[in-house]
Amino acid sequence: MLQLHAGPVRLSAGRPVPLEAAGGVDRSGTIAYGILSAHDRSAEKGKLSIRFDSLISHDITYVGIIQTASASGLTRFPVPYVLTNCHNSLCAVGGTINADDHAFGLSAARRYGGVYVPANMAVIHQYAREELAGCGRMVLGSDSHTRYGALGTMGVGEGGPELVKQLLGDGWESAPPQVVLVWLTGTPRQGVGPHDVAIALCTAVYKNNFVKNKVLEFAGPGVAGLPMDYRIGVDVMTTETACLSSVWQTDGVVEEYYAIHGRPEDYRELRPAEGAEYDAMVEIDLSAIEPMAALPFHPSEGVSIHELQANAGDWLREIERRAEVQFGGKVRPSLTDKLVNGRLRVEQGVIAGCSGGMFDNLAEAAAILDGHGLDSGGFELTLYPPSIPVELEMLRSGLTEKLTAAGALLKPCFCGPCFGAGDVPSHNALSVRHTTRNFPNREGSRPGDGQFSGVLLMDARSIAATARCGGVLTAATDLDYAPPAPVQRRYDRGPYEKRVYFGYGKAEPEAPLQFGPNIVAWPPIPALPEHLLLSLASVLHDPVTTTDELIPSGETSSYRSNPLKLASFALSRRDPAYVGRTAAVQKLEADRAEGHYAPELRAAMGAWGLDPAMLEKTGIGSALFAEKPGDGSAREQAASCQRVLGGAANICREYATKRYRSNCINWGMLPFTIAPETPFDYEPGDLIFVPDVRKAVTSGADRVTAKVWRQDGRTGEIALLLPNFTPEEREIVLKGCLMNWYKGRKDGN
Repeated sequence: MLQLHAGPVRLSAGRPVPLEAAGGVDRSGTIAYGILSAHDRSAEKGKLSIRFDSLISHDITYVGIIQTASASGLTRFPVPYVLTNCHNSLCAVGGTINADDHAFGLSAARRYGGVYVPANMAVIHQYAREELAGCGRMVLGSDSHTRYGALGTMGVGEGGPELVKQLLGDGWESAPPQVVLVWLTGTPRQGVGPHDVAIALCTAVYKNNFVKNKVLEFAGPGVAGLPMDYRIGVDVMTTETACLSSVWQTDGVVEEYYAIHGRPEDYRELRPAEGAEYDAMVEIDLSAIEPMAALPFHPSEGVSIHELQANAGDWLREIERRAEVQFGGKVRPSLTDKLVNGRLRVEQGVIAGCSGGMFDNLAEAAAILDGHGLDSGGFELTLYPPSIPVELEMLRSGLTEKLTAAGALLKPCFCGPCFGAGDVPSHNALSVRHTTRNFPNREGSRPGDGQFSGVLLMDARSIAATARCGGVLTAATDLDYAPPAPVQRRYDRGPYEKRVYFGYGKAEPEAPLQFGPNIVAWPPIPALPEHLLLSLASVLHDPVTTTDELIPSGETSSYRSNPLKLASFALSRRDPAYVGRTAAVQKLEADRAEGHYAPELRAAMGAWGLDPAMLEKTGIGSALFAEKPGDGSAREQAASCQRVLGGAANICREYATKRYRSNCINWGMLPFTIAPETPFDYEPGDLIFVPDVRKAVTSGADRVTAKVWRQDGRTGEIALLLPNFTPEEREIVLKGCLMNWYKGRKDGN
């Protein structure tokens, strides 16, 4: 079904063969490097400095990005910058604040010359596919699922500060990435959809870091048999493999897509060159893919639906065990009662957004439900199309009527179910969803309040099959159904022409920005001090810590434009004591700045044999100590919330993603790592003193020796590592954050 080849391969006579790469891998013949080279502005060998063709953000991120760029000297958007409104579309939390953010976005589009997509018109990635993508282009988005590779466009999801750099004329810096060939053969069976392929891929490559921070390049004879929506559905999920970006070979199917969307000039054939070399390969036989389910709490926890059916009790008990461990015993789910006469029943199905809500997925769901329907037995099915043009196509083709008649509920274009802001299941419920993630709390429950619900990621086809069977978990391959009849796809741009503000190239510098009371400027951020004393505010032993745990999604996203208000939610669903601990550390720093040194600081300095007078030039900040933080969303607030609470560093074995590490750096936090053999037995409140830290960062040191003081009085040392810390990243941390760095450049400092 799926095989991994760790060694390099070369395309020869149209097929991959193992390569003896004594002299290294020559990636120049890959599609990825053709695109990267065309966008690279770096004159330094071994370093990329990419300028993107366009940028895109949604209403969780664009306010902070624009405020940061504006404070740093922004006068106009230098490339098309699209502001969509698909995350904070509900006004159920905080009164006017979501709509106030939208008003700010429209005013910014006018002032700086941007594109503004009103709420419920399109989810961010569908709009990009329909209007921004083009073969050979690159798009940078402040959302982790910025993936348009199936359309020949390399998309990269990053935190907001990376978009700020683009807006101010700087490049996206990266070492040249490795490229992994994803070689597709065979044809999927009826009832097997793109999510099944994606879950199988994530399961094979995520935990072993096989493709982490690499580019996936899809090619092979299996590509030709996949419709466009199918390719898109696989591609958007490559984010969950921890890869950097993705790109596919293009063909007549892609050419037709651009023609339908009124942009035939944006198509060109992209194929790897004969002799193209890759660092590794993933082989996928599409004909052997089974209907899959990703169990809570990650898309890489894949199991075939048939295996899940056969051993449901064992798998349900495993989910219960994971939940107890993940949530520290605060919830004790009871899921085995969902076995009725040996069959697993679930309560909810959701097909939504940039991965699930595609026309072809909904057409397959309608075909499976045709002549059947939901019953009143407690299972509900909700569908979210990804854009108004797709909604129109559904209406005109009769698809909306079929789905509604079957008992499914259609809702507006909205990303909410994917991050806990819509269709939150009931306590102890299981939901089956064709969405991108099933992280802890991602469905909206609050384990800290004793609530639990879980999500199994599944393809739309098997979700519809489950709906047809009254909520009994069912693989679509186990049902007889007539596949949907082919339709001539249509794209009506009229709604966008009537409602979207197209302001690129038409900046109005005198137009005022419209602020609401919740839109608050960033507080002052201090520069890196001469010495640094870190108090551990949270110590997390989980194998992976997601950005949703660092700053919860869902209703808290309404406060994304208010840094201090949002920061009050930091780690609230994982370590509720974190914010209180950071407040205590901030008080230590405030007292120190006035010359008052707390007894524990004096005790620690004495235990280390250091003169307490050193505290005069020592900054005190909090730190997060975790195994592998930062999986998931690109949103910068996972780092900025730590920073505004006085965070000065992260310490971990490794960072789950490049984007989270970049967010930490851009917000001025030192991205420390520790060696694998370093003991990880610290507790909140332990102190770590990093002497001469400013000198170490300035000199380019990649290792500093810090002193440790435990709360029980024990002392020791720990080696803190700064690998791959570039000169520019060091400058940003020295200044305190990206905003300070830009201000210094503007002021000539």
